[in-house]
Amino acid sequence: MRRAAVAIAAGAMAVSLAACGSAEEAGGDSDAGGSAAKGDNIKVGLLLPENKTARYEKFDRPLIEKKIKELTNNKAEIQYNNARQDANLQAQQVDTMITNKVDVLILDAVDAKAIKNSVQKAADAGIKVVAYDRLAEGPISAYTSFDNEEVGRTQGEALLEALGDKAKDSQIVMMNGSVTDPNAAQFKKGAHSVLDGKVKIGKEFDTKEWSPDNANSNMEAAITALGKNKIAGVYSANDGMAGGIITALKAAGIADIPVTGQDAELAAVQRIIMDQQFMSVYKSYPQEAEVAAEMAVALAKGEDLGAIAKDKVSSGSAKDVPSVLVPVISLTKENINDTVIKDGIYTADEICSGNYKSACDKLGIGG
Repeated sequence: MRRAAVAIAAGAMAVSLAACGSAEEAGGDSDAGGSAAKGDNIKVGLLLPENKTARYEKFDRPLIEKKIKELTNNKAEIQYNNARQDANLQAQQVDTMITNKVDVLILDAVDAKAIKNSVQKAADAGIKVVAYDRLAEGPISAYTSFDNEEVGRTQGEALLEALGDKAKDSQIVMMNGSVTDPNAAQFKKGAHSVLDGKVKIGKEFDTKEWSPDNANSNMEAAITALGKNKIAGVYSANDGMAGGIITALKAAGIADIPVTGQDAELAAVQRIIMDQQFMSVYKSYPQEAEVAAEMAVALAKGEDLGAIAKDKVSSGSAKDVPSVLVPVISLTKENINDTVIKDGIYTADEICSGNYKSACDKLGIGG
């Protein structure tokens, strides 16, 4: 069922996540290790995973930095680095943050398992780690992301809606994310919970590094294997890959089949209004970023997280980590005004530039 847009609550909305994994200590108690409370002169490290996906540099970084400055009367020092999808580079960046004696680290892991030793090193140095967007392994102290299985379910439901009564007789291709990203496994699980038994999955891929180029190559292989007239739709786990998939479909002369996405990238929103991509998943980066900043500042100051994080999650190496999970919305051409424009992610002029204006006018976007 297509979801109507809803207003995103100003406060953090937490959704409980079932505990799983081992019972090793999380290092996730809500105080900052018993250290003396600090003022606003804190040092925050921010490590993001890659720059191919537009969201990290366009939204996450500036939003997090802005909120940290607000919470510390502009006195906090923020040290930033992007790993460019290189897990080894990110481990080196953690080492640099430790050497620079940051008080807290916000970490979006390239490889959630490979980063475990680095998280442990930070903890050993007395640095609290906030896992951002991806649940990193190791003794993290807090975590914020979206309900990732719900993302997959939302995508799967949208694809079934697009296929309509033909779904049970249709064949689709599934393009999942990178196996190094624990979120990808959750998106995949959520999607399968909706799609299995309702549609035939002709080919399925785990896409290395979430790369649009790799998704393009995988889609070309799927078209060759299945035949261009035998594919009724594509589950794509994010918008970047959707772009590569749609390029492959066009090259093969395949048009008018639904393709899903995630992240509400500008290029994806424009593809949606042109009927090239069926939907994306809109996630409130401002809300996620603000929660991460609030957690980080509280931990750096030795304050309790109880007022911020009402729920707890567990990974394979940490249990009962204070957490906030932010809800998501299915983005289609019908609710662009009520989501990305209303929340200030994009202006109508940005979306409706050039060749997109006539499509926007027909949809009443910006009007």
